[in-house]
Amino acid sequence: MKISKTHMVAVSALLFAQPIVAQELKPKPAGDAAPMMVVDRPTFVKVVSSSNEFEIRSSELAKQNAGTDRIKKMAEMIIADHTKAGEKLKATLAARNASAAEPVKLAPKHQKMLEQLEGAKGKDFDALYIDMQAQAHMEAVALFRTYAGSGDDQSLVGFAKETLPRLETHLSHVKMLISAQ
Repeated sequence: MKISKTHMVAVSALLFAQPIVAQELKPKPAGDAAPMMVVDRPTFVKVVSSSNEFEIRSSELAKQNAGTDRIKKMAEMIIADHTKAGEKLKATLAARNASAAEPVKLAPKHQKMLEQLEGAKGKDFDALYIDMQAQAHMEAVALFRTYAGSGDDQSLVGFAKETLPRLETHLSHVKMLISAQ
């Protein structure tokens, strides 16, 4: 196959142009990124309340049903931290003269997950609990990170920023349990 001079010139031009194109496509710093989604105050409060309640209830089940001390210790940590986070959320809302939701009603998704856990036993319970904790904490970290960066209520933004490191710690513990299986 014979390559014409025109093709050679075009290929050479593309090869030499790549560094210029690469410079132009340099990514912006993460702080300059627009939020992937916008979460408003009512949605944040509703989702956080349900997620928090799910974490507490599922971890209470784990304290009773888990097969290993490592899972039971993690469940105790989750209960303590999420109880404290729930109290902080209520206090933050009360300080803004906003009512916290009456008794927290689990979102349908969280209710179904809890029902699955209630029916599991032994190693099935352990695996399901760890899987659900991984999913719940990945979602919580994403939600809190998003709201901390783009929330519409500064007192709740502060709550999100303050709570996020504990959620990330929980996610790290869950990942360690997954790798230990």
